[in-house]
Amino acid sequence: MRRRREKDNSGFNVWRSYSDMMAGVLLLFVLIMCVSLFQAQVNYEASIKERDEKLYLQDEYTKKIMSQEDQMADQQNQLASQDELLASQDELLAAQKAQLDALAEQLATQQSQLDEQSATLASQQSALDEKTTQLADQQAQIDKIIGVKADVIEALKQEFANNNISVEIDETTGSLVMDSSVLFDYDETELTEEGQEVLGNVLPIYCSVLMQEEYFPYLAEIIIDGYTDSSGGYEYNLELSQRRSLAVAEYLLGISQSFLDADDQDALKEKLTVNGHSSSNLVLNENGEEDADASRRVEVKFRLKDEEMIEELQAILNS
Repeated sequence: MRRRREKDNSGFNVWRSYSDMMAGVLLLFVLIMCVSLFQAQVNYEASIKERDEKLYLQDEYTKKIMSQEDQMADQQNQLASQDELLASQDELLAAQKAQLDALAEQLATQQSQLDEQSATLASQQSALDEKTTQLADQQAQIDKIIGVKADVIEALKQEFANNNISVEIDETTGSLVMDSSVLFDYDETELTEEGQEVLGNVLPIYCSVLMQEEYFPYLAEIIIDGYTDSSGGYEYNLELSQRRSLAVAEYLLGISQSFLDADDQDALKEKLTVNGHSSSNLVLNENGEEDADASRRVEVKFRLKDEEMIEELQAILNS
């Protein structure tokens, strides 16, 4: 019994030892599993951390790459813009070069024309200098011709002054005006004694100057004009003025032998003309009204050879 009990206890001990062993194995397995899990957890966390770090780095690299790509895109855009600008500048430079070439060609043409014009101008200047010399000589001739009338008027004034005779010689026309009331009685055509005396004093001096050798070649006419006032009819006054101017001319011719030789007397007859103007050229006073006494007058004047002078001037200018 005891032996059996010992035998039974011995079997129990075996199973307990086996159980303890299995429990130890299980514990060891659990321990290994725990260590493995812990190690796995650590490895996992390390892997997660490493992954996060890699993702972070990848994200940073991505951002950097994107930034660089953006910069490259901007640079490419800038390069494209610069290419367009360079192309535009090339076109502009080409256009400017073409324009400069055209301008250079035009300048060369203009320079050639300028050279030709300079040569022409030099030739014209030479011709102008020659013409200027000719014109200076011609101007002297023209001044001489134009100055003849002024010289005649001055000579008349001087000659009357030398003879102490006070008369008024028109500065422009050289005419000598005599009051009809001194020469004629009212409404008469016969010279009075006083009129003959006046004419005898002034006409020889006036005509002698005109017949002088230096003036006679330019003399066209010695003119005696008669004028009346407005009283009476035009025809009557016309006849009256004509007869009065004729009376003065006849008196002049009658006394011409006293101061002219025979040839000059004949020349005087050829130059002398007589006109009657009736009341066509009245003298007005300062109020614009007719001055009847001044309107009744006889004028002695001269005319130079205007047409001949003009032809001579024209010939000088044309030459």
